[in-house]
Amino acid sequence: MSTQAQGQAPGNSETMTRVGPGTAMGELMRRYWLPALASGELKADGDPVRLLLLGEKLVAFRDSGGRVGVMDHRCPHRCASLFFGRNEEGGMRCVYHGWKFDVEGHCLDLPNVPNGEEIRAKVKAKAYKAIERAGLVWVYMGPQDQVPPPPALEAALIPEQEVSVRFVQRACNWLQALEGDIDTSHFGFLHAGHARPDDFQDDHPMRHTVTNRAPDYHVADTPWGTSYGAWRGEEDGRTSWRIANFLFPFWTQAPNADFLTHVGVRGWVPMDDEHTMVVMIGWKKSPPVYSGMPLKNGQPLPGFAPAIEYLPNTTDWYGRWRPVARAENDYGIDRDAQRRNEIYTGIRMVFMQDQAVTESMGPITDHSFEHLVASDQMVARTRRRVLKAALALRQEGTLPPGVVDPEVMWGARSGSFHTPAGVDWQQAYRERLQAATRVPRP
Repeated sequence: MSTQAQGQAPGNSETMTRVGPGTAMGELMRRYWLPALASGELKADGDPVRLLLLGEKLVAFRDSGGRVGVMDHRCPHRCASLFFGRNEEGGMRCVYHGWKFDVEGHCLDLPNVPNGEEIRAKVKAKAYKAIERAGLVWVYMGPQDQVPPPPALEAALIPEQEVSVRFVQRACNWLQALEGDIDTSHFGFLHAGHARPDDFQDDHPMRHTVTNRAPDYHVADTPWGTSYGAWRGEEDGRTSWRIANFLFPFWTQAPNADFLTHVGVRGWVPMDDEHTMVVMIGWKKSPPVYSGMPLKNGQPLPGFAPAIEYLPNTTDWYGRWRPVARAENDYGIDRDAQRRNEIYTGIRMVFMQDQAVTESMGPITDHSFEHLVASDQMVARTRRRVLKAALALRQEGTLPPGVVDPEVMWGARSGSFHTPAGVDWQQAYRERLQAATRVPRP
């Protein structure tokens, strides 16, 4: 790849970033099971939840028997919102005229129609298939007669009692949000620009990210999407590797942990074109990420914080999982800490540092304004891969990776490790995958 490349062509940018019904990227994403909300957000016969997915306004509820329903929020009678409905006795009843629907959208009752029993079989609410696993409700919004197998991501197979699930809403397009996770060179600046090599223990796995802030890259297409191997030569002659992945349709695996023991994934789930719900799934048995490991002074990397502070959830379409640090308060930036070089950004949390820069690009990045360079190889490769898959589905009907063959996702793992100099990174990846601690298959 050239060290200088102009941004994505406008037509391609539109294709990649728009996710509503009828769009190429929207149709691609609708072929996958989407993590929509935490299982614990729904109670049997409890309040329905407004849910915005791929530009569609939905309601989610759990019926008397514990089954989850996800359907268009509009009652098929007169389009009153089912959010105001009564979740009762095995179904959702619209309060406008009393029409009632089960989790599959079948009409159970038409009490205001004299011949309701005769015609209710002809009435159906628009409902989507839903399943639960790894503490999440997953929704399939594609053709309901072509439902694929359940997701086979390793993190999606974590037993419910061992899984950690977190959500954060981000006010920007899914693609620019996701791309922060596949851009390894920003770590030495955005997150650790204030750090020096001497701040770390000699064997601290993050030491090399500030010793050499311009790593070399290998990038490749993979059965699940794309991968990069960022490498740096160590003083002892070994090579330090940071391996990360993009997995269709919107998953990332970051390299900030030990390859052999870390199981974690982030889903950059589009709510609509300008809002993303980040879903973070982790294995409680995995060791912590490197950025939280103590430095020489016994403290974590300045700016590292283990928890996100949230505003109270509301019932608004955009009311779930909103961080306190946001554009309206400049993400709590501390300019004095920035000037003292205590924290490079002045923003006191790694995740919020990412939040600030990706939201600052605007609701949807103008790719024609970009100037890509060699360190953006993974970003450019992933855009091409995504665009090609979306157009292949639209123009040729070719299903994207992981839909008919979800087992390919099982081969994806990220993290860091060392090899002797000159070792092929993909061969080293395969060998370590064989030795890795894996989530038990059900």
